[in-house]
Amino acid sequence: MSVSVKSMAENHHEEAFDITAAELKKRLDSGMDIQLIDVRQPGEYAFARIEGAKLIPLNELPIRYKEIHDGRETVIYCKMGARSARAVEYLQSIGFAGTVKNLRGGITAWSNDADPRVPKY
Repeated sequence: MSVSVKSMAENHHEEAFDITAAELKKRLDSGMDIQLIDVRQPGEYAFARIEGAKLIPLNELPIRYKEIHDGRETVIYCKMGARSARAVEYLQSIGFAGTVKNLRGGITAWSNDADPRVPKY
């Protein structure tokens, strides 16, 4: 089975903007200044969240993106990683100047791999 150059490039591009829960935890524990943005809905955020995260639901991102400081590294998350991937793509499409990464696997991965105290739903 062959993989086209285009699909290899697309996969590499997507991975370049992802961070694992274990890597994020390591970086936060080391004291790195990382801005966490949660793009889920308020009820989801109330149920389970990463400490210090700011809630900006995905549907509000187009009017609230200026609340994200472009001078800080930003990690965006949702439940499983799909909404946050769309948020990263949106920010890149509007020319957001900061470094933005998607938490691969979302809050579920965070609960599984970084902080089991965070409830799963």
